[in-house]
Amino acid sequence: MAPAQYILVSLPLRVFDDDPLKSLAATVGRDNGEVLPYPVPSFKIGTLDALVQHADDLTKLNGACEAAVAKVADSLKGILDGDEDLVAQQKIVNDKPTDQYLRSFQWNKLRYRADRPLAELIENLQKDLQNSDNDVKAKFNQYNTAKTNLAALERKQTGNLVTKSLTPIVDPKLLVQDSEYMETHLIVVPTNARKDFIRSYETLAPMVVPRSSIQVAQDDEFTLFAVTTFKKTSAEFLQKCREHKWTPRQYKYVEGGKEEEQRELQRVEKEARKVRAEALLLGRTGWGESVMIWAHVMTLRVFVETVLRYGLPLEFASALIRTTPKQAKKVKTALDSAYSYLGGNAFGRDKHGRVKKDDASLTSEMAAAGLSVGEGNEYTAYVYYEFDLP
Repeated sequence: MAPAQYILVSLPLRVFDDDPLKSLAATVGRDNGEVLPYPVPSFKIGTLDALVQHADDLTKLNGACEAAVAKVADSLKGILDGDEDLVAQQKIVNDKPTDQYLRSFQWNKLRYRADRPLAELIENLQKDLQNSDNDVKAKFNQYNTAKTNLAALERKQTGNLVTKSLTPIVDPKLLVQDSEYMETHLIVVPTNARKDFIRSYETLAPMVVPRSSIQVAQDDEFTLFAVTTFKKTSAEFLQKCREHKWTPRQYKYVEGGKEEEQRELQRVEKEARKVRAEALLLGRTGWGESVMIWAHVMTLRVFVETVLRYGLPLEFASALIRTTPKQAKKVKTALDSAYSYLGGNAFGRDKHGRVKKDDASLTSEMAAAGLSVGEGNEYTAYVYYEFDLP
């Protein structure tokens, strides 16, 4: 199934002879996309200078919303091991699948009162997005830390002899302990170097106890030996082992250490499961919150741009066009063909009647004047915003 691409448009009512949605649907074409109502409340307008500033602030906030939504999507994908079906089940907004929420969008009047100044609404949306983003980030950082801690402990249980815990492997009876002069070292040797180690370990350093080498354990790659030396030459012996790429392992016998390691593993496993569940719940909540905020930001963008572009009195029709990335170009071409004249001299036509693209200098002038420049940095003759969701 092709991913959805969404387009928000606003056009002055004067361009329609009959029902705006029906006219738009006819222009777009049934095969290219579905035209849906997208109600935009009547907000407080304020001054022209303020509107231009709001347009700039909303463009920045829109970018922050897009980044926050992408971040939550990546976090959900990570925690669910990239299972797209499971990820899709978490993408709920106001108890609805995301697509259904956008199709039936209504401004949340209780949370963002439409009779408040635009600057206040923008500030509240910005704060809510930041809070949601911070909450998701903190919880997923906690989850990643718990996962890393668990992986480290599991490596100790299941890794090779270079990395795994020696507590359940080494019999304390093999070790010289509490001696004033001697100590036992545990050395991990690649199995293919085993014979070389046995032949040479006694001569690596002075005062290595002859025939003290004992094979303690073996896995697919390595063999673990115990060797006893006098303490005064221990450092030299260990250094010589390292030079041969044989790995000394630090180990000290602790009474009940094996049981304690198992308890620690169980504790960290339990913590990781708990934090994972919390992160998944917060990821689901964060998705709903960030998409909801983004939809409200887009609604304000449409309103502000509509006022800047079409002026007063406010008589316009807004719609959501649901299409696909492939068909979106056809939608844009159809809309340009029907409504490019709204841009006055911005769009000319060639000798075949096709719309010609604007030039770069015009685009720059329009952007500087506070009028919308399309997402691809191209001026549109009408209010037009594309967006998609990861």
